[in-house]
Amino acid sequence: MPAQKIGAFFRASSALRALSARAQRLMELQQVLIESVPASLAHASRVKHVRAGTLFLSADNAAVAAKLRQITPRLLLKFQKRDFEVTGIRVEVQVERTPPRAAAAFKTTRLDVDAIENFRKLASRLEDCPLKAAIDRLITRHSPKR
Repeated sequence: MPAQKIGAFFRASSALRALSARAQRLMELQQVLIESVPASLAHASRVKHVRAGTLFLSADNAAVAAKLRQITPRLLLKFQKRDFEVTGIRVEVQVERTPPRAAAAFKTTRLDVDAIENFRKLASRLEDCPLKAAIDRLITRHSPKR
């Protein structure tokens, strides 16, 4: 069987043609969203689907959803200027489940000798209190091992 381009495969069937057209439209809507919002919002939101003229956006958390709702009128104009038949925008929170980070992924930072010495001086001037105990633990944790 000769190799064919994937586009030819999608054009072979009416169902696949419809699926391909819908996927293309969603990618175009996503591109408009990316161009219309700040980068931080673009990374935390995505186009979900369009139904009856309403564009459904998915936000990673409630803060992103709130900001998207604030700029909905401006977004609606951007989509309409690009000739998309969007009459409303609905934002839904869709929390992505991410795997827990491995403990090795966290970077441990060491304090330099001068910083440790300055903390020692500060601790020596303090009376016994929770702050002094915390500074003593910090000094112990960051002192070079002998």
